[in-house]
Amino acid sequence: MAMALKAGVLMAVCVVLGVLPAPVAADNVRGVFDQMSPSVVVIRGRGRDIGVNGRGLTYITEIGSGVVVSAQGDVITAAHVVQAMDEITVEFADGATVSAHVVASEPAADLALLRVHTTPGSFKVAPLGDSDSVRVGNQVLVVGAPYGLGRSLSVGWISARYPPNTVYRAMPLAEFFQTTTPINQGNSGGPMFDLGGRVIGIVSHNISKSGGSEGLGFVVTSEGQIVAGEVAEILNVPQPAGYLVKTVARGSPAWSAGVQDGDRVARVNGEDIVVRGDIMLAVGGVEFGPGEAVVQRIRERMEAAKSGDTLTLKILRAGKVLELTVRVP
Repeated sequence: MAMALKAGVLMAVCVVLGVLPAPVAADNVRGVFDQMSPSVVVIRGRGRDIGVNGRGLTYITEIGSGVVVSAQGDVITAAHVVQAMDEITVEFADGATVSAHVVASEPAADLALLRVHTTPGSFKVAPLGDSDSVRVGNQVLVVGAPYGLGRSLSVGWISARYPPNTVYRAMPLAEFFQTTTPINQGNSGGPMFDLGGRVIGIVSHNISKSGGSEGLGFVVTSEGQIVAGEVAEILNVPQPAGYLVKTVARGSPAWSAGVQDGDRVARVNGEDIVVRGDIMLAVGGVEFGPGEAVVQRIRERMEAAKSGDTLTLKILRAGKVLELTVRVP
């Protein structure tokens, strides 16, 4: 499924997907909610984190929302809800809870596509809209599961829109809608609907929330950071920059390929970073380097790969350069 990337600020980051089916016949807020809330799911993730400020290995949980977008049960959500999680479950409107895995993810737009391992007997598929037709002043609805407590409705208006890479540095690919719609914890990943019942955005988070990892394509199943300059020299990276792996999700393509995550925090050149994980030097023959242009080249290389293809990862591990093979899911 191709995904055109747009987002919203509440500051909520909403990421919109291309034009697909015809709109649902609903001409008011209550009608849209009644018809489309069965397409909204609750997502729970469980993973590991190597903390900073003296914390060691900890187990973390995320609760978010998502929306069903295919008859096969594929679900779109926010990348930060599921990124590098070892276990992901999706709870459908009828109460059925099934396990899922990440098929594709783009942290630079905070958008992820999940595939459930089994589908329940019935569920609602949400039609996708076109954000290019959305104008300032349009009324919108957000349906989600704040704090994991069922499905709730928030209503507001589009108050502004911003081009990519102008508002939120951690998400350079996302175009933002500024909206008056209230966004609560647990709404992340939930759909924003227009009054025709079409999904025009995916809620990310309040823009005042700090953080965000520099994940890349399907390799977002590993979290980490770009290291360059003096930090790269201290870590003996044999080129200008590399991608230092922090956490690898169990069962992910990176995990299956043998990519290793870090296991302790060290202060390097005044910065707390997770160390002793692999440092990726190249993906599919494209070497890491400083600057967004190189990251974009690597992203494009991975986006060009089709399901079932393999990509070679060149990594630095304990002073040795190794090659691993990742199969695209």
